[in-house]
Amino acid sequence: MEIAMERILRRVQKPARYVGGEYNQIVKDKAQVDVRVAFCFPDTYEIGMSNLGMRILYGVMNEMDGVWCERVFAPWGDMEAEMRRHQLPLWALESHDPVRDFDLIAFTLGYEMSYTNLLNMLDLAGVPLRARERDGLHGLVFAGGVCAYNPEPLADFVDFFSLGEGEDITVEILQLYRRAKAEGWSKAAFLQSAAQIDGVYVPSLYDHTYGPDGRLAAITPRDGAPATVTKRIVQRLDEAYFPTRSIVPSTEIVHDRTNLEIFRGCIRGCRFCQAGFCYRPVRPKSVDVLLRQAREALEDSGYHELTLASLSTSDYKELEALAGGLLDYCAPRKINLSLPSLRADNFSPELMQKVQKVRKSGLTFAPEAGTQRLRDAINKNVTEAEILETCATAFAGGWSSVKLYFMLGLPTETDEDVLGIAELVYKILQCWRETATSRKRGCRISVSTAYFVPKPFTPFQWEAQISPEEYTRRQRLLKEHMPSKSVDYKWHDPSLSRLEAILARGDRRLGPVLEAAVRRGARLDAWNEYFDYDAWMAAFRDCGVDPDFYARELGEDEPLPWDTIDVGVRRQFLLRERRRAYRSETTPDCRAQCTGCGADQLYQEGPCDA
Repeated sequence: MEIAMERILRRVQKPARYVGGEYNQIVKDKAQVDVRVAFCFPDTYEIGMSNLGMRILYGVMNEMDGVWCERVFAPWGDMEAEMRRHQLPLWALESHDPVRDFDLIAFTLGYEMSYTNLLNMLDLAGVPLRARERDGLHGLVFAGGVCAYNPEPLADFVDFFSLGEGEDITVEILQLYRRAKAEGWSKAAFLQSAAQIDGVYVPSLYDHTYGPDGRLAAITPRDGAPATVTKRIVQRLDEAYFPTRSIVPSTEIVHDRTNLEIFRGCIRGCRFCQAGFCYRPVRPKSVDVLLRQAREALEDSGYHELTLASLSTSDYKELEALAGGLLDYCAPRKINLSLPSLRADNFSPELMQKVQKVRKSGLTFAPEAGTQRLRDAINKNVTEAEILETCATAFAGGWSSVKLYFMLGLPTETDEDVLGIAELVYKILQCWRETATSRKRGCRISVSTAYFVPKPFTPFQWEAQISPEEYTRRQRLLKEHMPSKSVDYKWHDPSLSRLEAILARGDRRLGPVLEAAVRRGARLDAWNEYFDYDAWMAAFRDCGVDPDFYARELGEDEPLPWDTIDVGVRRQFLLRERRRAYRSETTPDCRAQCTGCGADQLYQEGPCDA
């Protein structure tokens, strides 16, 4: 296999994606290992190695005695073609052993458009796609990540799902597997025992039935499986594993820098945001721990850029103290400190001036909607005055570049709201003309619009998605009214977002569609070079499934495919938030007032630490 690998690596782009051997990769003595895990990221090396969650769990598993976790990534098209031509099975980077030789095959799912990559990677590995075709304990397939909160589209292929944060539950799963392997359990016995671990969902232990109208009628657990599976969270982040000794890639990746996670959860409650609800409750790390982790990670890796990672960086209570301590270390060493995920309503120009002494980058904000009425409907809790004031402060401080993110197709949106985006951009441009102190390069405004996708466990999970044709009409309307040719306007591919919505709210009947799409060549769907919408629509026709059924408005009283899963946020709270959206009523953030979402019940340390 090694000889064949060397031969084909000369004929593919970026061969460093496939060889391993990076600084800090973990290699163990096979004689001292009794459980081997192939940790698969269903996208390319550059994307997967940028994923902080994968780095954390790679370290967690490899800290266990007798367990060796190795990395596997989806090959680019040229590499896949060579592998199939030479009958080379998919391999893990550390040992170069075939994935089919591993005890457990784990996937992390962060994006619905990676589902075909999961199937294609199993096929490349020579592993049967459907769970029922895999006998025994060897080669069990499990998955986690935010997309696992609706596991049903992948129920035919994945043996079990790990729900929530993986630091603790992964250890419990591997401990149970080690015992089952040593005692010679059957696969059925292992899955029934695994289903008793808090946060483990075994789809084969639940029967889904459908009514004559095609809607889900009931979900029935059996063989002792719990009626509801509740996600797991890490209770004390300061004590949780964090990879300060992390793999340094041998080739450039998307986020080629040190990432420092400062807290989990979000105080805001934007009604479209799945992460904002699914990652609750809020749990911050302490400044002392963050400063230590940052120093250790930077010194070990040699990186000259540090990014603070969270859903809303400027909502970290001790941001000023943290940034000050980091700058004391970073500035003398010419290490750039980046603060993404800022909000216009708590932007600190003084802090940004300090932070960007090493390198001044552009500012990025996400107003999401162009009018105050619609921003209130989605509970963005930011006003036009705050946006303009923030821009004026930044322009006066020397900034001249702003990126703005919006969505089209939000519930209750009208053409007036669409045109409001153009009007807001015009006001920002005028603001630059009135306040800018640096005019050498002019004002650079980048505007991007995404196509709203309703996601599970949000107040908008019941909403219909507007048709691709209607999205295109609104996008053209906005483009025609953009105030200046100097504004760079980009928009998402509507067909890709349409399919994302279908998969996000799909049920088990999408399993055959996924398999048919892979047979028709679907893979790497998140990449424009490979996405083939026609192949997907043909797969739906092959299986007699109507894709529009999954983009319709859902009834508030109908069972949902993900009803077995509990993320901590109560259904009644989501319904209340949906109704407030239709009245354009805002809900205060968690720090201003507890809104009783229910997520604090998961937190054993007391009230949510917002």
